[in-house]
Amino acid sequence: MCGDNSLMKIHTLPKIHLALLPDAIDLNKKLLCSFGDLYNHPSTKRSHFFNGRFENIYIQQTYIPEISPLLVAVTQAAQEILQITESLQCGFWFNLMRPGDQTSLHDHEENEELLSAVYYVSIAEQCGDLILGVPPLAVRIQPVVGMVAFFPPSLPHAVEVNTSGQNRLSIAFNFGMASN
Repeated sequence: MCGDNSLMKIHTLPKIHLALLPDAIDLNKKLLCSFGDLYNHPSTKRSHFFNGRFENIYIQQTYIPEISPLLVAVTQAAQEILQITESLQCGFWFNLMRPGDQTSLHDHEENEELLSAVYYVSIAEQCGDLILGVPPLAVRIQPVVGMVAFFPPSLPHAVEVNTSGQNRLSIAFNFGMASN
């Protein structure tokens, strides 16, 4: 008999869905412009202060109407992925990563989220890959402008250090059942 009879631990990565938004270039130009105008606006809120920066930047939808087509598209995709027809509520926030920034390993299981996602507004080469899962058993996703990555909120994820010389801007989403 060889070695230990205990079972090895099996890790299963849940389903990850990728999509490209049509006409992302024009939309992203508008989002970048509005984000720049609203970054220091009194209504803009920030949370999750780690490594010298706020990871989450909240801008109310009323101040950034350019985001409406994106919210419709990602919410419809979330309904399709979840295979539900009921209304979903969608919370969103911006994530600005300057050179040298990274996002530490975390998940989105705080509330009753059903699905999480990230959309890429502005990227540069070597701006930090999205890591879904816990290394060494993880999936690495290289950001692409206009791409949306959907994943379970319970899936730990992180973003590597932005080693480019440029800022990276993404928008994160959590989807849950709409309150009546």
